[in-house]
Amino acid sequence: MEKSSCTLYSSGLKGAEATFGEEAEKHGLNEVVYSFENHKLTREKNVVVLKQEELERGDISMELASRVLNRTYYETDKIRKVLQTIFHMVNSGHQVFVVGSIQEDGSVKGGTGWAVELAKMFNRPLHVFDQPQKKWFTWKSQWLEDSPRIEYDTFVGSGTRYLNDAGREAIRQLFVESFGTE
Repeated sequence: MEKSSCTLYSSGLKGAEATFGEEAEKHGLNEVVYSFENHKLTREKNVVVLKQEELERGDISMELASRVLNRTYYETDKIRKVLQTIFHMVNSGHQVFVVGSIQEDGSVKGGTGWAVELAKMFNRPLHVFDQPQKKWFTWKSQWLEDSPRIEYDTFVGSGTRYLNDAGREAIRQLFVESFGTE
C-alpha cells in the first residue's frame, strides 16, 4: 500500500488521537482532523470544521447512545457535537483503531466507545488496544486477541485522552509494522 494514498481520520484530541496523528505525520500519511466550532484541539493539522448541517448528518438519539454504551449521556450540546464528529470520523475511515479499555460487557470505556459501536454498526474492521491488558483485540462478533495492521487507505485513529506508555507504544508499533520504520 502506498503511504501517500493513506489518510488517517481523527478529532485531534490529546492522548491517543494526537499520537495517531503524530505517527501518521512521521510516516508520511495524510491526515484529516474533524472538529466543530469552538472545540479545543491538541493537534491542529488539516482541520475540517464541520458546519451545523454537517454535524446534524451524524445526529443520533442520546437515548440510543446511552443504551448502546450502557451509560448515561445527558442532553448537552458539546457531548452531542462530539458524538456527531465521531460519526464523521468512522464514516470516512474504512478501518478503525482505538486505544482504550474494553469493559466486561464488551463495550469500550468513555466517549471512545461510540466510535467502537459505530464501527460495529457500519461493519468496519475494528481493532482496540486495551491499555489495562496491554493487548490488541479485533472484533469478530466478540473480542479476539490479534496483531492488527493498517490495511486500508482510509482509517480512523481514536481513543482515550489518558494514553499511557503501553498505549503510546502500541500506536507507534502499529505504524512501524504497517509501514516500516519511520
